[in-house]
Amino acid sequence: MKGKKICVLGHMRSGKDTFAEILFETYGITYSSSSDAANKIFLFDILKEKYGYKTHQDCFDDRVNHRDEWYKLICDYNSVDKTRLAKDITKDYDMYVGIRDLEEFNACVKNNIFDLIIWVDASERVKYENESFMEITKSMADVIIDNNGTYEEFKEKVIRFGKFL
Repeated sequence: MKGKKICVLGHMRSGKDTFAEILFETYGITYSSSSDAANKIFLFDILKEKYGYKTHQDCFDDRVNHRDEWYKLICDYNSVDKTRLAKDITKDYDMYVGIRDLEEFNACVKNNIFDLIIWVDASERVKYENESFMEITKSMADVIIDNNGTYEEFKEKVIRFGKFL
């Protein structure tokens, strides 16, 4: 795994972060979500006065109420270089969790930012909201990890998968 970079994709509430947390706890594979990284790098500074956030955590916790705005601001951040946020994340972490923009994803693939692309699927268990800004599909992933059962079943799959990394 040393030096390899992973992209973890999937719809909201599919288990992407849980997937990354399990790999980190079991194998020490580091990760950052697009939302967490963008919040720390630039979003908090842009949004703190507009919404009265006192801390990065306040801003992060309220992201669900401003998903479209966060998406647009991340796209703006990547406007000059579509791989900008991915490069920021993969500089310090093994996994980038949660790309949503197709242009960003395609630029990352074209520029070989990732060695492996994983889709976490919970489509049988979770009713997904209408994510008009989620342009990436599971057919674009190298590997699909099913998360339609229990947490214990999912954790076992992720640990088994991690052995191959």
